[in-house]
Amino acid sequence: MSELTAQNLEYGAPIFIRIFKGASTLELWMESNDGKFKLFKEYEICAYSGDLGPKEQEGDLQSPEGFYFVNAGRLNPWSQFHLSFNLGYPNKYDRMQGRTGSALMVHGDCVSIGCYAMTDTNINEIYTLATEALKGGQPFFRVHAFPFKLTDENLDKYRDHRWYEFWRNLQGGYKYFLVHGRPPNVEVEQGKYVFGV
Repeated sequence: MSELTAQNLEYGAPIFIRIFKGASTLELWMESNDGKFKLFKEYEICAYSGDLGPKEQEGDLQSPEGFYFVNAGRLNPWSQFHLSFNLGYPNKYDRMQGRTGSALMVHGDCVSIGCYAMTDTNINEIYTLATEALKGGQPFFRVHAFPFKLTDENLDKYRDHRWYEFWRNLQGGYKYFLVHGRPPNVEVEQGKYVFGV
């Protein structure tokens, strides 16, 4: 891909994905030679379900928010929605909160019932870069799904929102990436996400 070469990025390099629900944006980052991740491209999310806030239960038509990872077993080249990968919802945090749901994907075909849907053209590119990263030795890639860019200023506007404390917890992972240029290792302790190397 000439676009990769132009940005000094390599085909097959590890990837990282950030989703911003409110802006309908998916960012694909790739590891550069200095070990930090560089933004390769932003893609418009064609459709997602529900409002700002996490998915809580099967059938609520909400798209998830939180910290997920995708390994090769979660890729589906035979998806009825062109191509897809499963976010792995519910993760450990979701399960501790009693949240339910299944088959929450990023996929093509531009329709959503709780998933993040892309155009077929965009999912082709995202899926190809994901597949090559996994083939190249990345054991899994992380997907961080946020309601919006979790700056202090943005978050302050939602101080009275029911999900404010949840979003403040997510903000720790958002800020870690900005500081370190690499997505954090994410664990769950005492019912909250915690972030580290």
